[in-house]
Amino acid sequence: MTQRKKVAVIGGGVSGLAAAKAFDERGHRVCGFERSADFGGVWEPSRSYPDVQTQSPKDLYCYTDHPMPDSYPEWPKGPQVHAYLHSYAAKHDLARLFRLNTVVKTMDRRSDGQPGWTLTLEAGSHIWTEDFDFVAIGTGQFSDKNELVLPGQEDFTAKGGAVVHSSDYTDPAIVDGKHVVVLGGSKSATDIAVNAAGNGAASVTMVYRKNVWRVPYFVGGINFKRLLYMRAQEQQFNMWGKTPLQRVIAAVLKPLVWVNFRGLETLLKLQLGLKKHNMVPDTPIEKEVSCSVPIVTPGLFEALNAGTITPVMGTIEHYEDGAVRLSNGDLIPCDMAILAVGWTLGVPYLPQAYQDKLIEEDGQYRVYRLSVNPDLPDMGFVGFNSSFCTVLSAEMIANWLVRYADGQLARQPTSDEMSANIEMMLTWKRNERPAAQIYGGLCSAPFHFKHFDELLADMGATIRKRGPLTEQFSHPNAAAYGRFLASTPQYQVE
Repeated sequence: MTQRKKVAVIGGGVSGLAAAKAFDERGHRVCGFERSADFGGVWEPSRSYPDVQTQSPKDLYCYTDHPMPDSYPEWPKGPQVHAYLHSYAAKHDLARLFRLNTVVKTMDRRSDGQPGWTLTLEAGSHIWTEDFDFVAIGTGQFSDKNELVLPGQEDFTAKGGAVVHSSDYTDPAIVDGKHVVVLGGSKSATDIAVNAAGNGAASVTMVYRKNVWRVPYFVGGINFKRLLYMRAQEQQFNMWGKTPLQRVIAAVLKPLVWVNFRGLETLLKLQLGLKKHNMVPDTPIEKEVSCSVPIVTPGLFEALNAGTITPVMGTIEHYEDGAVRLSNGDLIPCDMAILAVGWTLGVPYLPQAYQDKLIEEDGQYRVYRLSVNPDLPDMGFVGFNSSFCTVLSAEMIANWLVRYADGQLARQPTSDEMSANIEMMLTWKRNERPAAQIYGGLCSAPFHFKHFDELLADMGATIRKRGPLTEQFSHPNAAAYGRFLASTPQYQVE
């Protein structure tokens, strides 16, 4: 039998809850640490902007054994997701495993010569160290704000201007009567721009660097999950690890794939009116699809058509008195700048010597199955495999990670095998699919099925797919993946 471990789980959001549940149900002693006062991660109310809702439909944004309530809309709002995560934690009694308001300051290899890590922890005025046999890092990709400070900002704020990160935009009353500039082109940027335009802002200007393909919730009247979340669609992208036969088939079908994607682009241009707003991307959609492709905020293009939101391609060069100067030379009135510039990816509490083993010079992460690094034993990441079905992705990798930690994978990789796979994936990202380099290469989209296939095979699942037609032409089903996980060899530690 596998020996019971003392396992630290860092983070109490989607990924941390999945990790805590996976290690706990195998019998490990789990100690979870969440720096805020509540579960939820990005869905915790103090970090959520008004009207935030999921990019994924609710049946794609849930754990395998816990569907979202029937009463929830197709795309749940932030408070509903937060309540759902609490209900999942309650269902599995996960609160008993966590310490809230507890920050991980540093982690280093244990000094007693035993496998594992020593964490330095802080809760209020109390600071202490604690040893663990294994560390599961579940803080994902949206943990620390990207704090962007631009020239002239100090004088701008001294004279009454305001600069806030998108996660701090929690009360729409702050934009009433203000000239608002939203920096960024992601879904959070468009969500906030639409919200500000509808809550009394004197003007709203959205400043973004480049045009990207945006996908509406309904494409030509069809729910996009029925178009873009299929294995048949996924296979049209240039995925990794193709066999010689698969490459021949891809070459033969290339003209049909080209027609398919040009048709999708044409439909999006017509439906959204992209040409009218000078928002047609330069990159073919099949080369761009990744975790960075935003879903269209309801009301965005209506606001663009009405002129209540003005899109400008560029960036903020510097702040001036009551205005911002853009890279194209434009001077835009501005009382409040809302920076939807994302989050800083990293593991700040990991010493630099270990970060150097984890992160390449170009920012790409050296992780096998988007979770572990052979040069950093006794630790792994849950939630680095970001996707369009993030909750399911976190649960799948959490179940893989506990088996990896216990040496219970049916295909337990050696250090050399992991290193070889990491190099193969880095080469693929850099040379064959540059879009896969987004977020440090930590994104499994649009290859959900391929990624899950590898994890299930590693875990020894005897059931991995549904019926042929369903598997090819339907989106990932959380309950089905619950059955697939149940077909893996089961065990308990002692």
